[in-house]
Amino acid sequence: MAAVPIHLDRAARTPLATQIYRAVRDAIETGRLDPGAKLPSWLDMAAQLGVSRGTVRVAYQRLIDEQFAVGAGAAGTRVAEGPSPSSAPLWSPDVPPLPELFHTYGTPPLPFQMGVPSQDAFPFKLWSRIFARAARRAAAAPVSYPDPRGDPQLRKEIAAYVGIARGLRCSPAQVFIAAGYSGAIGLAVRALQVEGSRALIEDPSSPITRKALDLAGITVTAVPVDAEGLDVASGVRSAQDAALAIVTPGQHAPLGMMMSLSRRLALLAWAQRSEAWIIEDDYLSELQLTGRAAPALASLDHDGRVLHIGSFSKTISPVLRLGFVVAPIELTGRFGDVCACLAPAPALALQGAVAEFLREGHYIRHLRRMKRLYASRRQALLEGLAQVGSESLKVEATAGLAVIVSTTASLSDVEIARRARSFGLAPSPLSQWCVRSPPWQGLLLGVTNLDTGRLPQYCRQLAEAAQ
Repeated sequence: MAAVPIHLDRAARTPLATQIYRAVRDAIETGRLDPGAKLPSWLDMAAQLGVSRGTVRVAYQRLIDEQFAVGAGAAGTRVAEGPSPSSAPLWSPDVPPLPELFHTYGTPPLPFQMGVPSQDAFPFKLWSRIFARAARRAAAAPVSYPDPRGDPQLRKEIAAYVGIARGLRCSPAQVFIAAGYSGAIGLAVRALQVEGSRALIEDPSSPITRKALDLAGITVTAVPVDAEGLDVASGVRSAQDAALAIVTPGQHAPLGMMMSLSRRLALLAWAQRSEAWIIEDDYLSELQLTGRAAPALASLDHDGRVLHIGSFSKTISPVLRLGFVVAPIELTGRFGDVCACLAPAPALALQGAVAEFLREGHYIRHLRRMKRLYASRRQALLEGLAQVGSESLKVEATAGLAVIVSTTASLSDVEIARRARSFGLAPSPLSQWCVRSPPWQGLLLGVTNLDTGRLPQYCRQLAEAAQ
């Protein structure tokens, strides 16, 4: 019969039966009690501890209910058979996901940080009123499951918006709401059933997209880009069996060029000929700082091969975790099933708030203000870098909401970014966006969260980090 050392604290508020239960469970989990070991009888345990048999019975019954022990009637109570205890520690540090890409979560954005909109120019008061109204409506909604495809009003507003702003004619039935861009990618991969296949991606391309495809078991073939965007002919030659291509035709991520019409038509022809799919990542949406945003690739699709993905993370806030997929009409049934079973739309209050933000015209006005603001901050950054005149940093191009600078070969861009963090700056190493070897060396300097009064200081600190 196994010996179970138990020390009871009779002054504690925790019931004695609970203390006995926890002590025996701990002995089982740590391997001090082997599977099959017989526990002392109620009477023996009660005598040993100086408690009533009923107290021991309650503890043992809980162990049996939670399958730590097995009651064998007159044969007594034994430790349940199970896997041997792990030698790994019961606790490990909480390491955040993708630490090489995200320094921390839930904190204010830093100067030069990519992928986040302006913190200081967001219309907080207006948004607070809209969200409060949406929260009240959601609280008063019928106690039933909401449409897993998304709030009908939001789907209607998105369909209207992409029709006007992106030239993409679609019905609300083709719009599916997801948890941000990442949720939209997951929804698309599941609905297309392309897990385990091959995909064409741009090089450079988003590390998040590449990681998502890897987690889905999809093998990627990196295709170079040039001034016209994805080199479609090269991609077709290198991966004739590809079932999927993911592109950023409106503004390449991160280099900023627009895919030419001839390349778009070639990509669509490949998809139709190969019965493959194209996921169009509407990177930065309408935040084209010079000229008008190009029509969506999906607006040219007449064969139902393109899925258009957008989000509100860079235009409103990543806190929303709200994105959407515009799917070909033939796939709406399958997408609806995946939403219902695996990826339902986010909270109704958030969707309602965004729907009102769109419906009342606030979204379009907000985008116009942000485009003017970001253009002025980008120009201020270019002037600040020119004034510093660092030999270690050379402006190569402006790309979307970033300025691209090259770095000296003596120091990696990852190391420069690490040094910049000590100054409270967060440039993004270009090498982390590259698949090619050796990768391009450079820094992406986001312009959305720059205090123009402190820009000279930021530029000097960045130059110091690059030395």
